Amino acid sequence: MSRITALNIRDYKTSGNKFSMVTAYDYTSARLAEDANIPVLLVGDSLGMVVMGYESTIPVTMDDMIRHTKMVVRGSTTAHIVSDLPFMTYQESPSTALHNAALLIQEGGAQSVKMEGGENISEAISNIARNGIPVMGHLGLTPQYVHALSGYQLQGKTQTTASQLIADALAVEAAGAYAIVLELIPRELSELVTSQLSIPTIGIGAGPSCDGQVQVIHDILGLYNDFVPKHTKQYCNLSNIAVSALREYSSEVSEGIFPSQTNSFSMPQGELPND
Repeated sequence: MSRITALNIRDYKTSGNKFSMVTAYDYTSARLAEDANIPVLLVGDSLGMVVMGYESTIPVTMDDMIRHTKMVVRGSTTAHIVSDLPFMTYQESPSTALHNAALLIQEGGAQSVKMEGGENISEAISNIARNGIPVMGHLGLTPQYVHALSGYQLQGKTQTTASQLIADALAVEAAGAYAIVLELIPRELSELVTSQLSIPTIGIGAGPSCDGQVQVIHDILGLYNDFVPKHTKQYCNLSNIAVSALREYSSEVSEGIFPSQTNSFSMPQGELPND
């Protein structure tokens, strides 16, 4: 089967079919999402925090994104793969943005790229899109701008900031983006933005009116117990299951239960050298 394309994702808007997107950072997570028929996989620079242990997405490099994108591509066959352009790889100039977007497509194997920002990056979006690389936008809470936003907080709460977000969304659409992620904004604002755009919106903490939803796979599967964001839903708790299994394994090793004869191999009779 061929992969889902950016045009297919745009069609979700006109068909009224809501769709899901999850982050995938490696071959294993991509295989799980593919088996679950998730149509869009995001190789997010959130891997900086979720996988690499950084405090933000800012230290993530192009090499990191290319490497993890390759993993996800190898683990999937039909899903559309979106890869994040990391911090300061597209803000300097439209030509720099195009060069780095091309690396994610050509070397990483992604089918589209995602960029954070509005009117300030519209020229870069336009340059990438008109050169044949589909672009997904990202507005609201934009983690690469966390220092300018004073932390990970709800965005678009005032009339002024909401109006600017709408203007940014329209600018991103006009520049040629095929979809826009709306992160951590009031549901009323996301409903208004979604109604004004002809391209799909994908919400994360933006309410139910968006055309699609995206979540971090680790949040959905409950791989972290210390913090569950308000905008997510934990569909299972793999963390507790995993810790319990690891404790049982460690205990069986200590007690000499594992490995058993079942988990071991034997030599043919008479082949063992004499002492």
